[in-house]
Amino acid sequence: MDETGKNGSRKALALLSGGLDSRLAVKMMLDQGIEVEAVNFVTVFCTCTARSSCKSEARKAAEEYGIPLKVLNATDEILAAVRNPQHGFGRGLNPCLDCRISMFRRAAAYMRESGADFIVTGEVLGERPMSQRPDAIRTIEVESGLEGLILRPLSAHLFEPTLPEREGWVDREQLMAIRGRSRKPQIQLAADLGVGDYPCPAGGCLLTEKAFAARLRRLMAEDPEPAVSEIQSLRLGRLFFSSDGDRIIIPRNEEESRRLTSLAAADDIIMEATSHKGPATIIKGKAPAAGDGPGGGASPVSERTLAEAAVLTARYGQGRDAETVAISYHTSGNEAAGSQDLKASPEDGRRLAGELERL
Repeated sequence: MDETGKNGSRKALALLSGGLDSRLAVKMMLDQGIEVEAVNFVTVFCTCTARSSCKSEARKAAEEYGIPLKVLNATDEILAAVRNPQHGFGRGLNPCLDCRISMFRRAAAYMRESGADFIVTGEVLGERPMSQRPDAIRTIEVESGLEGLILRPLSAHLFEPTLPEREGWVDREQLMAIRGRSRKPQIQLAADLGVGDYPCPAGGCLLTEKAFAARLRRLMAEDPEPAVSEIQSLRLGRLFFSSDGDRIIIPRNEEESRRLTSLAAADDIIMEATSHKGPATIIKGKAPAAGDGPGGGASPVSERTLAEAAVLTARYGQGRDAETVAISYHTSGNEAAGSQDLKASPEDGRRLAGELERL
């Protein structure tokens, strides 16, 4: 390696998720005297929890290594890819290649903006079946305009040398040849490099989950450009479709009730049992179909939908064994107008739960 690499005047932009692989890639660059700045992509489709989000793990890693971090939201690009995937889907509704291409394009733009010379990632050849195959990696590099500028330290010896290696900015002999889905080589490397306190391999993308993909596909058939809050609500509760096609979401616990209520749109209806404890049901009218004229949110729900939501609310609450349950409901954005009340039969709810379409 020449003196340029040793004195740290060369700079890498690292794609930092906060997981073990990306932490190792950053540490390997820092150990070679490369200046590193990190970028973290967040989306509404990340399966991490709020307490252990991708963003928070990336920030922890960046603080540990003393490097700057830029957080970028990639939700819009992924939604565009879901609507029109150029490279197809995986097993769910996941356009992995299109997603990676869009992220690397944004990384390329930020690389130039930040004065970095190349990009470094924690990718491992063969670790992810759709986006980390040799042909997929080649496609991503070509379409993102980053041929020869993406260094993958964990699998570098399985690829042709990149520009940083050819120019001697990075010592190729200190890089690895890890492939496949086993985590043992990375765990051993972490021990060798003194990398600790990393998160267990978990999380992922909701688009790969069949149940979530089915819900999103149905939502986007009604509304091709759904609000982020609508997408977030898809991962919560039991989702029924009323006889008139309106969505009825029954939370499974108090936490889901709280989150769904906080995500409710102004024209959603919130329904609760007043005689017994139970879920805060959310009722969403159908989105206007394309060509129906100016939109202003979902269409008003029908009386039949309200009646069906009421018996479902009764069935899934603590009054499930009662003959009738008192129910009240109001529009989310107009609580001042007061609630309306009705009675509902949990037994009718048990019957209806087996008849309505459910995702």
